[in-house]
Amino acid sequence: MEDTIMRGRYPAGLDECIEELDGESTYKQRLETILKPVCGVCRLFESCDALNVGETRYRQLRRQALQGALEAIMPKRRGRRRKANTAEAQRIRELEQLLAEKELQLQQALVREEVALILPRRAAAEEKKTQRPSVKLRKQKPR
Repeated sequence: MEDTIMRGRYPAGLDECIEELDGESTYKQRLETILKPVCGVCRLFESCDALNVGETRYRQLRRQALQGALEAIMPKRRGRRRKANTAEAQRIRELEQLLAEKELQLQQALVREEVALILPRRAAAEEKKTQRPSVKLRKQKPR
């Protein structure tokens, strides 16, 4: 078999990849210790000793780390997330709707007033019809 020459940059090692991450150095070292057996750098019992945990706990930590990595690279829904319907947001919507109704009622009242000012004769005529005084006939005295 031929020896193939690798082109490009040398691959980054586990140490370098973890060092680039954001976080405290103690947690970075802990992650590196968890991932070393996965990469074949050291044995499982060596990592358990370095972390001062048992094999069962080590497997739990490894599963959590790998599950977190998997969830981070999974595709996510597109677009903005919907805002949660909180009680406060619901109350704000109700108040906005009530305000819109009140503004409509105000606009209707203003239009009614404007119409009444433009057509005063009709309103006066209606008042005359309803307020017509009753006529009483008096008996005249003989002269």
